[in-house]
Amino acid sequence: MAKETIKLTDLIPQVVDDVEALRASFGSFETHVSQQADLATVKGVLSELVNRLEADNPYFHPNYAAQMLKPPHAIAVAAYLATMIINPNNHSQDASRATTPMEREVLRDLVAMFEFPEDALGHLTWSGTTANLEALWVGRELNPGKAIAHSADAHYTHMRMAEVLDIESVAVSVDALGRMSLNDLEEKLKTGKIGTIVATLGTTGLGAVDPLADIILLAKQYEARVHVDTAYGGFFKLIQDDLAPEAARHYAAIKDADSVVVDPHKHGLQPYGCGAVLFKDVSVGRFYKHDSPYTYFTSAELHFGEIQLETSRAGASAAAFWATTRVFPLTRDGLGSILAAGYRAAQNWWQLLDDSDVLQAYQKPELDIIAYLPRVNSMSEIDRLSQAIFLQTEQAPRTEQIHLATYMVKPNALFAHGINVETDLAKARILRSTLMKPEHETWVPTLHKKIEDSARKLMGS
Repeated sequence: MAKETIKLTDLIPQVVDDVEALRASFGSFETHVSQQADLATVKGVLSELVNRLEADNPYFHPNYAAQMLKPPHAIAVAAYLATMIINPNNHSQDASRATTPMEREVLRDLVAMFEFPEDALGHLTWSGTTANLEALWVGRELNPGKAIAHSADAHYTHMRMAEVLDIESVAVSVDALGRMSLNDLEEKLKTGKIGTIVATLGTTGLGAVDPLADIILLAKQYEARVHVDTAYGGFFKLIQDDLAPEAARHYAAIKDADSVVVDPHKHGLQPYGCGAVLFKDVSVGRFYKHDSPYTYFTSAELHFGEIQLETSRAGASAAAFWATTRVFPLTRDGLGSILAAGYRAAQNWWQLLDDSDVLQAYQKPELDIIAYLPRVNSMSEIDRLSQAIFLQTEQAPRTEQIHLATYMVKPNALFAHGINVETDLAKARILRSTLMKPEHETWVPTLHKKIEDSARKLMGS
């Protein structure tokens, strides 16, 4: 079957016409006068909206290589729009007779991807934050009074959610590559106060992969739960054999964890917000208590309906993810091929940086995030030049703009990477790029050259 670029203009008329025909099949009715408006006024407001969107960065373009922002696929947008017109609520199946079964189907795919048991408990969420909150809440219920441990480079959501849950959070130090220190973790486990360990596979700063396989062994020894926060990096499970052997070993260990979180609105081609949480032990559903007199509860709906911390959830999110994964299934050759392109982009850029006379890589990327800095001799010059490159490339003419991010480092981190500089600052900004778009695979040489040119100009070389 021939493949071609899928555009929104190819899909939106179809779904709008089809959904309008579906609505009409139930009989026509007049829109209430209170919801009527002047068409010219509405069009004017929408034109103003698009004009105001110009204030955003071009998150959809490969010249945007900054934060974790990936454009949703046209399939997901069209499916979301079609379903949003009807607006089902996946809180309970009687409010989402079509989209709750779709949610069940995509969760079966996620369960298979992570190699969890077929009867694992799980559902889609609004975000990775709420998904992590739910996993930490279950951990608190299973280990009351005990703390959660996470790496110092884990997402700050874990510290925040510990405050919400009124439990202690304990930061575990990281090694030179940003991975959780097993020695420090064991010291903290020896105290007996840790109930849940959060392992991050794909930190939001560097894309570092915590040593999950080894964390699980320690957790068993000290009787702690293991929760995997792979909100960003979860879909790399599809290409784990392409990763470096150590990272692949830890991705293979996800199946031995107690719970896992992944965000389809990151690498799953979905619009915000769409996260997911899975629990290996279906019996944790007993913690989801309610006594509402107007909703239904049966064992057949254990995985959905009222069995979640969130209540109302957009059926459109389930429909969009379902439609996308029918076209790009959760396989190595399906969605995995899209992630593989970003992974190769990061590896290729690392090689270009290794050969550069003005830029150098901070460390070799484990996934598709790469950090780099100017080849200068002091912390102050690293900070000054990184910020200057960041601003100069962003302020170029629109078609020449490059959008980057920064990352803060301390001298000891640079020394650990073999980068010896004068420590005239306590910390410095370096540059960071997230190569989420598959187009980055061919775009990296262009990005690299423009950043090199900017560095040379600013360094006077």
